[in-house]
Amino acid sequence: MARGYWLIKSEPDVYPYAQLVKDGKTVWDGVRNFQARNNLRAMKEGDLVFFYHSNVGKEIVAVARVVREAYPDPKAKGEDWSAVDIAPAFALAKPVTLETVKKDAKLEGFQLITHSRLSVVPVSEPHFARILALGETKKP
Repeated sequence: MARGYWLIKSEPDVYPYAQLVKDGKTVWDGVRNFQARNNLRAMKEGDLVFFYHSNVGKEIVAVARVVREAYPDPKAKGEDWSAVDIAPAFALAKPVTLETVKKDAKLEGFQLITHSRLSVVPVSEPHFARILALGETKKP
């Protein structure tokens, strides 16, 4: 089965990638948008996930890995929300800014731009490879 690629957003003053590295893994919960929730539910163990610092920085800084597939969000008792567990995979050698993404013709249709309000979006394999290239990072 093909690996999936995703992008998640976190405000760096709330939960930066460095904290994920320190924690070793975390529960990705608190998503309260149906489309983003459905994207969480589509994630599979082993999928790769861009970690985007939103609001402050506005840049893709790293890649995480899905280590547990969707389960009921523990913070949403009695509600139909989901969470996944993620772990750090690797930091990008050079963060890729939102400005860079918007200017790159090879990233046309990238959901970070076309669905900018969603906190969890799928990423196509060509877009994933392009972001790694812009971040001067080779996929391990």
